[in-house]
Amino acid sequence: MKYGFWAPVFGGWLRNVRDENMEASWDYFSRLCRRAEEIGYDLTLIAELNLNDIKGVKEPAMDAWSSAAALAAVTKRLEIMVAVRPNFHHPALFAKAAANIDNISNGRLALNVVSSWWADEATQYGLQFDQHDDRYGRTAEWLTVVDGLWSQTPFNHQGERYQLTDAICEPKPKSSPRPTIYAGGESEAAKNLIASRCDAYVMHGDEPVVIAEKIADMRARREKTGLPPMIYGMAAYAIVRDTDDEAQAEVERITTLDPDAPGFANFDQWLSGTQLERELKIREYSVSNRGLRPGLVGTAAHVRDRIKAFEDAGLDLLLLQMSPQLEEMERFATEVIRRH
Repeated sequence: MKYGFWAPVFGGWLRNVRDENMEASWDYFSRLCRRAEEIGYDLTLIAELNLNDIKGVKEPAMDAWSSAAALAAVTKRLEIMVAVRPNFHHPALFAKAAANIDNISNGRLALNVVSSWWADEATQYGLQFDQHDDRYGRTAEWLTVVDGLWSQTPFNHQGERYQLTDAICEPKPKSSPRPTIYAGGESEAAKNLIASRCDAYVMHGDEPVVIAEKIADMRARREKTGLPPMIYGMAAYAIVRDTDDEAQAEVERITTLDPDAPGFANFDQWLSGTQLERELKIREYSVSNRGLRPGLVGTAAHVRDRIKAFEDAGLDLLLLQMSPQLEEMERFATEVIRRH
């Protein structure tokens, strides 16, 4: 199992807890990431939202790509997976910038391609917002352009949304054959695109049996393409305590609903812009990405057993959230990663 973590670009992960003692700042972000690679973490995921989805839209949210470039220069081992939304980035300009960051990091950049769900954010920034399946049409063409610029010189493309003539992108990324491309989604349009165009499939948190079914489905889709096997990752929120009672008390603390919390303001819009396979309860929205469903909550021994169950299901990567992150990641590294 590889261990990744979500970079704290929003100042925390809990919609019901106003202050998690983890500010949205470069100082905290860089300090945490540098310590993480020292204690056994393999990867960080940097989310890309211009507005703060967790603490409320008026609260600070760090920019993903400038943060990634800075992080590339001050870390040595950590894989830097950065979210990118095709409707927010022209693919040719993006390919140039991302290739440069990959070279700065000595080949540690990865992409998490996200087809946007937040209409209000796009409207505020004056950007195109596609309807659900149209997003994947844009994403497919966007990936064609980015991949073409990274692999061909010159590159030509005449598509529905983008046109390039004799375009040159040098230097190419250092990663070979390209930076790993991760993506997630539960609609048919998303899964078919990911199976045919990406390198890794990332999922919301769930039980091992559900994750095993999803992996089996994506493996079958992938095999039809004739491409190499994919990597499979899952989001999860981790709580490690000395006793189960202590762990459950922490769950109760972080999920006790505060309907006035600013982070709940866009809950209905998030639901309307997302196609879910299973019912989502508002209690779960207090922790993002269905992070409590995997059950990484309890004693260290229990959490290690749950991770083994996910390994048996075919999972390769955990993308973890914790709070307060620096302290809890230290605990998780000592009691889980080093003993697993």
